[in-house]
Amino acid sequence: MNTHLHVTAWVLAFILFVVAVVLHKQGKEKAAKIVQMILRLDYLLILYSGGDLIMNYFNGSPMMAEAIIKGLAGVGVIAGIEMTLGKIKDGDSAKVGWIVLLVSFIITIVLGFFRLEGGFM
Repeated sequence: MNTHLHVTAWVLAFILFVVAVVLHKQGKEKAAKIVQMILRLDYLLILYSGGDLIMNYFNGSPMMAEAIIKGLAGVGVIAGIEMTLGKIKDGDSAKVGWIVLLVSFIITIVLGFFRLEGGFM
């Protein structure tokens, strides 16, 4: 059940992130701020469900280290989103935020879907 909540929450986060970027680019700061606040509430769902999923590996599982790394990379995704939105809002270069977001996202997807139990493989 928590896997579904987790995936739903991060898909929603991705959609909200794209909407916030578009609104910032269009100069609609008030709407962008509202969307960003909703996105921050969504982080709570992501962190709760992700933490619950990681706890499944704290029973002596040989994949515990990978689960912890995935969790840290997931937090990196959230940090990358926040850095990117903050820089876009300020009109600065968001290159570092995009890099953090992309690298963290790739690590999270590879570990979550292809390495850890419950993924595609």
